[in-house]
Amino acid sequence: MPEWAAFVGLTGFLLTALLGLARLSQGAVRPDGGVSSTADGVSMPDGDPTIPRFETQRAAAQRRQMRDTLAPSDLSTGALLANVAFTQGLFGVLLVAGAFYFEIPASAFGIAADSLSTGLPALAIGIGAGVGFWLGNELAAALADGFGVTFDESLRELLAPDSASGWVVLLGGVLPVIAIVEELLFRAAAIGVPVAGLSAPAWAMAIVASVAFALGHGAQGRAGIVVTGTLGLGLAGLFIATNSLLTVVVAHYLVNALELIVHEGLGVDRLWV
Repeated sequence: MPEWAAFVGLTGFLLTALLGLARLSQGAVRPDGGVSSTADGVSMPDGDPTIPRFETQRAAAQRRQMRDTLAPSDLSTGALLANVAFTQGLFGVLLVAGAFYFEIPASAFGIAADSLSTGLPALAIGIGAGVGFWLGNELAAALADGFGVTFDESLRELLAPDSASGWVVLLGGVLPVIAIVEELLFRAAAIGVPVAGLSAPAWAMAIVASVAFALGHGAQGRAGIVVTGTLGLGLAGLFIATNSLLTVVVAHYLVNALELIVHEGLGVDRLWV
């Protein structure tokens, strides 16, 4: 008998842990947090608005040491890709293990025996949605540029390989892992399972999951968080409409892959300028 509440609790724990790791790792890809001055033993940070305005000199020193240890210049692309794949893969394994242990049916995750869920129509919808979401992201970025709001693209630049073999690993290994695990967690487990097992309102869960999805991408800056949250809501709606994990995984993968290929691989700045 499925233990729905227990699995939802596990999902909440994994979401919290993932958001915590994302928060801790922001300094590794956003090197903008500096300390401008001190007064009476208290530091006044500048740059990163998430750092408290006042902190002790000891706390500031510890933060600077962590930031310097994780400085982007010290991170190789290969090491970053391996870290991302391992971390995401670990969360995916824990989630799948939990699903088996608590006997959650596959249908609750959007894996059902019908063409709209796992067949060619699901694949086609995912491709179309992925291209559409990517174009929407590009338009949002262009509009943000027009208003003087810039995206932090440090993470994208760090992920971009400098060799053909690196691109094969990125497109064929790392990005599929990211798409599968994040959709399994933020859409299937956070929306599908509570709706199927606890009769939770679908759109309420979609909003909660999308906010969490946005916060998990804090390394992209405030504008990136807004765009990512909007993308998350779009993916949530797609999942609810199709009950297909395959569809949202394909769409998510294409958004990430197209962004990296077009901007880092082909060197295109913006589609609309």
